[in-house]
Amino acid sequence: MKHTKILTLIAGAFILAVTACNKKDEFFYEGGMMPITIKGYNGSGEDLAVKVDTFTFKNFLNSGSFNQSEAYTFPNGQPAVKLTIAGRETGKIILEKELKRAEGPSTISFFYMNGQMMNMPEKQDKEEGKIKLSYMFMPTLTHYSEPVDIVLGKYYFTPKVFEEITRIKNVKPYEFSETVTLSTFPTTGQQYNGQNTAVLFKAYIYKAGTNEYYTQGTIYSWHPTSSSAPTPSAPNPSSTIYIFSESDANNSIRFTKNLEL
Repeated sequence: MKHTKILTLIAGAFILAVTACNKKDEFFYEGGMMPITIKGYNGSGEDLAVKVDTFTFKNFLNSGSFNQSEAYTFPNGQPAVKLTIAGRETGKIILEKELKRAEGPSTISFFYMNGQMMNMPEKQDKEEGKIKLSYMFMPTLTHYSEPVDIVLGKYYFTPKVFEEITRIKNVKPYEFSETVTLSTFPTTGQQYNGQNTAVLFKAYIYKAGTNEYYTQGTIYSWHPTSSSAPTPSAPNPSSTIYIFSESDANNSIRFTKNLEL
């Protein structure tokens, strides 16, 4: 009899626990609290404000990369609300999206620059023995407006030779390129024409369809080792998206990595 009472109490406690869990899930997904994550890159130079109905995110989306999360609680009986992202100073709306209570947690990813908003590109999965690369080139100094080829290759210290491996063709400024894949390679203990040499992994930028630096005809010169778009470690497998812009050193073109994904 005593055992029966104990079992009854345990069963009752289990039912209450399951009911409480169900109630908790119902509150979280249906009863109103929705986690909202905003991530991406702001290249506009103006902070962005995020507003959900009358609720405002605590922090602005500053220039550069961002990843912020807040929780919004739906009022009773309200099935959806409007999320708005706008310039802090100008008030210019760059994104509006309806968030539905029934859909649960929401994640919004975007890239914003030059008055244009784009979806953040999907990074490809890493693969053993492979390097996967995609770029966005921002010619902030030269204001070069034509397509370019981003040429990936090996620079041999002896005899100071650049050897092309592959290239990403017709990359438009301020747009993400396609992804190119090449094999990993060692950078030490290498030979060129029988001579021992170290190797650097470099990314040169040519006028599209040529082997001519895109800076040809400008005041900016090209340095064989310092004038290179960012690259990952050559011996290791990776999948990377780079956003980079121009800088210079005594009129020799340089590149600054703005974001690595």
